[in-house]
Amino acid sequence: MASYSITELSREFDITPRAIRFYEDQGLLEPTREGPNGRQRVYSQRDRTRLKLTLRGKRLGLSLSEIKELVDMYESPKDTTAQLSRFLAVLARHRQTLEQQREDIEVALAEVESHESQCRRLLAESGTPGPTAGLGAATAKALRRPAKSVAGGQS
Repeated sequence: MASYSITELSREFDITPRAIRFYEDQGLLEPTREGPNGRQRVYSQRDRTRLKLTLRGKRLGLSLSEIKELVDMYESPKDTTAQLSRFLAVLARHRQTLEQQREDIEVALAEVESHESQCRRLLAESGTPGPTAGLGAATAKALRRPAKSVAGGQS
């Protein structure tokens, strides 16, 4: 049966050993212990699969509790109707969260655009060159573009 060290898994999945220990603390992984005083963690193929599913869930933006629920469900008896229903419920909750975040971002971007327009108008009225004066057209255009990501929270 295949087994893996924490170093092997951290290299394979490009994460830190600390992250793997955190997932273990959260009950997502259950390595066996070997060596003097059980200090060496030994991960099974099951742990490797659970780690892979955990990281996939994180990329999807799921919470650790949602990931644990799904990973545990993955190992339960294959009553696909119940599993699919639970998975759909998790995805529906996640979709709702993402749609709310998208709405919040759109509102924030509209506010930023409004403030930018107001500042440009005031600068034009005052005859003062804007912050992009003297730059090439492409650079000035890039600086006026809204940021691609917005930090959480509202102002």
